[in-house]
Amino acid sequence: MSTNLVIVIFTSISFIIYGINSFTSNRMVNEYERWGFGKYRKIIGFSQILCGAGLIIGIKFLILLQVASLSLIIMMSLAIIVRIKIKDNISEILPAICYLLLSILILMSN
Repeated sequence: MSTNLVIVIFTSISFIIYGINSFTSNRMVNEYERWGFGKYRKIIGFSQILCGAGLIIGIKFLILLQVASLSLIIMMSLAIIVRIKIKDNISEILPAICYLLLSILILMSN
């Protein structure tokens, strides 16, 4: 299995799980409120699930992989901006930075 494939699968599963947690986790409900996106939680969670699925399906259909990874790049860039704006510390921002970098890597290597 190639490194690229491992990165795509890891990233897709991560976003699917994170998206599902947006619907099921009380902690995530509180986080979305803290970020100022409480009323958009379900839309964002659904988008994360959709992008994660898009990465998996995109293994066979390149254009879908590219659209999903570009969408995740936009989401993670905005997540970083929001976290900086609300003055989160670097340890809270680092996961978004890592997923931004993974999404860029996916887009650039395919």
